[in-house]
Amino acid sequence: MDKLVRDAGSFALVVTPFALLASAFLSPADIPVDVTTLEGGIVLVGGVTTVVRRDRGFGDADLPGFSRSDVADWAAVLVASVATYLLSVQVGFGPVVASALVGLFVGVGKPEVAVPAYCGSFVGMASPALFPSANYLLVAGTVAGLAYVATTEVFHGFGGKLGTLALFGCATTATFTDASYAAATLPQWSNAVVVVPVAILAAIATVVLSVRLELGAVVGSALVGLVAGVAFPLALPAMGSTLATVAFCASFVGMSTTDRLGHEGHVALAGTLCGIVFVAVAPSFVGAGGKLGTVAFVSCLAVFGAVELVDSMGGSVVAWSR
Repeated sequence: MDKLVRDAGSFALVVTPFALLASAFLSPADIPVDVTTLEGGIVLVGGVTTVVRRDRGFGDADLPGFSRSDVADWAAVLVASVATYLLSVQVGFGPVVASALVGLFVGVGKPEVAVPAYCGSFVGMASPALFPSANYLLVAGTVAGLAYVATTEVFHGFGGKLGTLALFGCATTATFTDASYAAATLPQWSNAVVVVPVAILAAIATVVLSVRLELGAVVGSALVGLVAGVAFPLALPAMGSTLATVAFCASFVGMSTTDRLGHEGHVALAGTLCGIVFVAVAPSFVGAGGKLGTVAFVSCLAVFGAVELVDSMGGSVVAWSR
């Protein structure tokens, strides 16, 4: 039974990014051909990486069974889901600041459950237009929590994994309830000239905070999200909310471990992809929590897969990738 549950969790991590990209690709929005080609390349490279990682997780008879700590992790996801939603909607902080506050609180005060709680906070970023009450979050948080404990041994170290699990919980809940996504809109490609630089800077800033300053991935990402969530709307009222969301999204790229994204050059490249994919998938899964993390996850997988491919091919480019 343990193996079956873990395989199901791994499947959730595989199918969710593809569902997001496929939804954007099949959207009626008028997406330029060059962007479609880019998304196809991301799917291809990320898909190769996914298969490699999946083969190391699926069917592994040596994976440990579930324990009491898994119950605590599941509960942390669920509680953080509801808490973030209430802070975002009822208190009025908004999704970015609410999630960042929860991440900062647990990262500093309860580090033993910081990672699962941060995953739950992404579920709680769901829009009230999609989930009009906290009751939906109980379902989405439960699903995401089960997926979290089922995937602790796979896709380790890739930024955005937590958000991908959160999106799986939200999308599953939306599928089996009366929740409905908002109408899709055209991607605003004119914003990419600002979105991409912000994504690069936010991803690198997270690495500096989490790795160089040794604050840890959760606290590093949460600090970037909190600063962006407060500063951008105040400084740039017209685009501030969008840029805060982009910065928070890219901070998940910076949560990757150094054995996945080896140095700041890889992080910057993943941040660039993150900004582009962020714009491309705007029409998809509107209002669902975890969408930002899934964008980061796709970007990290793509860069990791590209570096692995270059390493396997050899040549002068290998020197850059090390």
